[in-house]
Amino acid sequence: MDLIKVVEQAFATKKELPEFFPGDTITVAYRIKEGNKERIQQYRGVVIKINGEGDKKRFTVRKISDNIGVERIFPIESPFIDSIVINKHGRVRRAKLYYLRKLTGKKARIKERRIVKKEA
Repeated sequence: MDLIKVVEQAFATKKELPEFFPGDTITVAYRIKEGNKERIQQYRGVVIKINGEGDKKRFTVRKISDNIGVERIFPIESPFIDSIVINKHGRVRRAKLYYLRKLTGKKARIKERRIVKKEA
């Protein structure tokens, strides 16, 4: 018995989150505790990278706030993530989109990938 795995399974949130990839624009509803109050903050941006595996998987979301790039790393199994909504699927050819850090304005746009849903 590996004690680390036992503890990880005990604290796993087991939430059903949508599948997203680098280049997708997502909105993460994240619970923030301020003093004794708790609120949900919406963080909308482009997924730059997804790394890790299993319960240790985490993703980085980048947004532009007042002409300043802001990046935030979210663990997938975080109990503070309330929900994730995919706003737009991006068409990119890389797994890590670090080149977006140097680009601003229209150059930083990502083409949209059209998803065709098959009806049963």
